Amino acid sequence: MELKNRHIVIFSQMQFDSRLESTNYTMAKHLAQDNYVYYVDRPYTWKDYIQFKNTPGYKARKPHFFSPQNSFIQTEIPNLKIIITPPVPSINSLPEGAVYRLAVKVNERIVAARLNKIIKSLKIKDYIFINSYAFYYPSLHRLLKLKPLLKVYHCVDPLIEEYQIRHGLISEDILVKDMDLVISTSKELRNAKAKLNPNSYFVPNAADIGHSQKALDPALPVADILSDITKPIIGYFGNIERRIDYNLLTQLLEQNPDKNFVFVGPVGKDYENNPAFNAPNIFKKGAVPYEQLPAVLKGFDVAIIPFKKDDVSSSIFPLKLFEYLGSGRPVVITDFNEDLEEFTGDSVYICKNVDEFSAALNLSLNDTPFLQQKRLKIAAQNTWEHRITEIKSLLATNLNNKRKS
Repeated sequence: MELKNRHIVIFSQMQFDSRLESTNYTMAKHLAQDNYVYYVDRPYTWKDYIQFKNTPGYKARKPHFFSPQNSFIQTEIPNLKIIITPPVPSINSLPEGAVYRLAVKVNERIVAARLNKIIKSLKIKDYIFINSYAFYYPSLHRLLKLKPLLKVYHCVDPLIEEYQIRHGLISEDILVKDMDLVISTSKELRNAKAKLNPNSYFVPNAADIGHSQKALDPALPVADILSDITKPIIGYFGNIERRIDYNLLTQLLEQNPDKNFVFVGPVGKDYENNPAFNAPNIFKKGAVPYEQLPAVLKGFDVAIIPFKKDDVSSSIFPLKLFEYLGSGRPVVITDFNEDLEEFTGDSVYICKNVDEFSAALNLSLNDTPFLQQKRLKIAAQNTWEHRITEIKSLLATNLNNKRKS
């Protein structure tokens, strides 16, 4: 079944101008190719409003915060609008309980009031509502005057950080139980959500292969941030936080003094001073715009995902895996999620320990055109075009089933 010319409201935990490409916003852009998509940007808190004043993000939102008549940013995609809501109170520091839940209702009403005005002003008659990992607002959809035809929760990650689980575990359970459909980005997440909502499905992450393949262009210069680093460069691109196995990383650095390890991406404040980053052959380069991803990947001799293996990581299906493969780089990862081999075959080195990881790095440095083509073929099978087709099919089928029931 096709999903075309539908109005789709996506309320997302990720902001549209996040420093890294997000599953949430990428999905919105693809759905907007033949549907009308309203991407509700994660609301600024009053703390954000003060802290980020005069930043580019603040300036982009400022005209829209308090203007019901000018509530959205029109993107370059004609059918995609970014909805900006008024700032909301900062409530996550409150203890779980009646006071916090009352505060949640206040924030939901602020966001719902803005959405109700937009739905009315744009004369939207019906729509699909997707909560894309915005689990802090578990009952927002109930406050919308025009009830959605279909309610969907899009779960892109497990809840792991302390600030998430403080209230998120309860909120996400409320949300999952109240949805018509749940879509998760890993089998482990799907299985967990299915205990609360049997209409749960697995649709893994993918990548913008056209973007990462720019790394194959001979005319593309390597990113300047890598210019002072001696090859071979073993590179990581993404968030630097809890998921990384810092003990394994420390051993890798010791076993491979002839290689330089580069980590490019925003660093969580709890991990900035991790002892692993004291080694002489590791470099933190900070966050770079997503547009620079191909130039960064071009400078990597090997791309790595050194995640720790635990109950949380088994639920992670990293976006960067297929971005790496789409760039043609050799890829070495830990065996944190057993589902990944199903999607990558023998194109990725999946390692159980530091010795296997070191051996895989050495093998990867003797890369061949044949192996590169194998990786590019795998990447081509895991594009966002493929994934969005699956998501649209699920939405259309469930919409049809709900109408029949």
